Amino acid sequence: MPELPEVEALAQFLRAHAVGAVIGRVDVAALSVLKTFDPPISALPGRDVSGAARFGKHLGIRCGEEDGLWLITHLSRAGWLRWIDNPSPTPPKPGKGPLALRVHLFAPDGGTPAFDLTEAGTKKRLAVWLVRTPAEVPGIAKLGPDALDITEPVLAELLSKTSQRVKTALTDQSVLAGIGNAYSDEILHVAKLSPFATANKLGAEEVATLHAAMRSTLTDAVARSVGQDAARLKGEKRSGMRVHARTGMPCPVCGDTVREVSFAERSFQYCPTCQTGGKILADRRMSRLLK
Repeated sequence: MPELPEVEALAQFLRAHAVGAVIGRVDVAALSVLKTFDPPISALPGRDVSGAARFGKHLGIRCGEEDGLWLITHLSRAGWLRWIDNPSPTPPKPGKGPLALRVHLFAPDGGTPAFDLTEAGTKKRLAVWLVRTPAEVPGIAKLGPDALDITEPVLAELLSKTSQRVKTALTDQSVLAGIGNAYSDEILHVAKLSPFATANKLGAEEVATLHAAMRSTLTDAVARSVGQDAARLKGEKRSGMRVHARTGMPCPVCGDTVREVSFAERSFQYCPTCQTGGKILADRRMSRLLK
């Protein structure tokens, strides 16, 4: 799933490549992707692209100025944005392939690029809203403070109010906006904290360490991602991971084997030596298999 660093990089990519262009035809290849009907998607053609922004893990494109509309997307687990310099003039056939939405542009230099919103796999969760203000999107209205901007005292206050595991608290968008499964693994590894630690039982020193780890991990990831071509961002994300998606590989810090805990649709990774005092956390999937 694209998280804060990748969505921030996509927003900056669109600022550099799409702002100043005029929206042309909008092709909807998957009707289920549209979560709003007023304003209609037909209100977009002819509007200038005047900005791009990130709201947690949501990507927003401002269309127009004072009476502008916002095209907002949440890319979910398997969605992505693809930039196309020379798109086909033929409208795509609905329901064919991963394409969900294509926005054609008339660029200031005379080019006619487009960007696609695509989603791989059979579970279609990518969502698009066309709204007058970003706060009309339910997920944005419920966002907590942004993970890249939050101060240590505010983080301490938020964690003190929840008895969730710290892994869960970091990925709860109503608590903290922008962090998902992958970067929470990385942050907790840098902070040397167990994913199963209880959020409101963390000491002041642990919260300070967690805040510093969150800042450094996200800032470094944004720095690696910004300036990358949109097509290369996924590879850049994978290449920078220390424990996430590296089950069975050696920890780059201590050399211990990276372990995994699996759930119904996802898993997370951690290093026992660095994070849990050598303890192997219970893997529910393996526990069921051994019964």
